[in-house]
Amino acid sequence: VNPRHNHVRDCAGGFAYNTYMAYQTYTTEALVCGSYDRLTADRTYLLFTETAGMVFATARSAREERSKQRFALQDFAHVRVSLVKGKSGWRIGSVEPLINYYSSAPSRAARGTVVSTVQLLRRLLVGEDAHPEIFADTKAILAASSSADEATLPVSLETYTLRTLAHLGYVPHDAAYTDALATDGAWLTRREPLPAAAAQAIKAGFNASHL
Repeated sequence: VNPRHNHVRDCAGGFAYNTYMAYQTYTTEALVCGSYDRLTADRTYLLFTETAGMVFATARSAREERSKQRFALQDFAHVRVSLVKGKSGWRIGSVEPLINYYSSAPSRAARGTVVSTVQLLRRLLVGEDAHPEIFADTKAILAASSSADEATLPVSLETYTLRTLAHLGYVPHDAAYTDALATDGAWLTRREPLPAAAAQAIKAGFNASHL
């Protein structure tokens, strides 16, 4: 690649990047899972990205009143973001807000589902490893939390937990709960509780993950 020119490639999964003067810029969807302030006006965010897993990325001057990023990068926000990989780590470029699942949740139960979902991600996902299935499931349950029957939310969250542990290899596939691990999206409309074998698998999965 000629360092004097940008190079653009569309990777599988819609993860596009540009290379310029040894720096790479990635554009991806992401969920804001937390943040903390730095000594300056910068703020570092924990982002669950569609193709790069969990990353810490810093937004310059995000704590200033005039910063547009400050409002776009609220916790529980779903965004499309450009990330620049430099020598000191990831930095956030442009941000396109899509939806804030917590703000759009219609009830306390729905907001609780949003918070619990993000807490589970923070607990289980470490490092910059791609988890496209988990990202898809996460978007699905967060979107459903805004419109689903409140009575189904606990079952959906338990099923999401089972699926996440299974995607990470901590839960084996079993005939007792094979429908909960299906890829057709029907798990989101499940009303009946998961079988006892699923609850046992979740407990064993957390023990296996040492978390």
